[in-house]
Amino acid sequence: MKISVYRKAHFNAAHRLHRSDWSDEQNKEVFGKCNLPNYHGHNYVLEVKITGPIDPETGYVIDLGKLKAIMNEEVIERYDHRNLNLDIPEFKELNPTVENIATVIFARMRKRIDQSLGLGLRLYETERNYVDIEEDYE
Repeated sequence: MKISVYRKAHFNAAHRLHRSDWSDEQNKEVFGKCNLPNYHGHNYVLEVKITGPIDPETGYVIDLGKLKAIMNEEVIERYDHRNLNLDIPEFKELNPTVENIATVIFARMRKRIDQSLGLGLRLYETERNYVDIEEDYE
């Protein structure tokens, strides 16, 4: 049997969707308000999903205290109250769309989670806009 456990966290961050190789008109047409030159912010909500067997010794799939610490170190301390374009090295050249933010977070989390466990995440940019990433887990 496999089971999934979830942990939720939130962070606030600013960003601007912009491609320097495009004209101002094209950026405005494609990204709209998300291209404002002085940035804009979101209250992101992150849900992390860990899937695996229940450890017969602990009764856990993963120690949620350890998962909380990993999420704090890899996401909250890194992104909360930051300008993603200016403060986060990965987004110096990578457009910080919710898809790209989720992909970067996933890669950081994957390095810290036991490889025998499945990892998934959902990142809400707004109450209505979110992305899911989940790897296949057998």
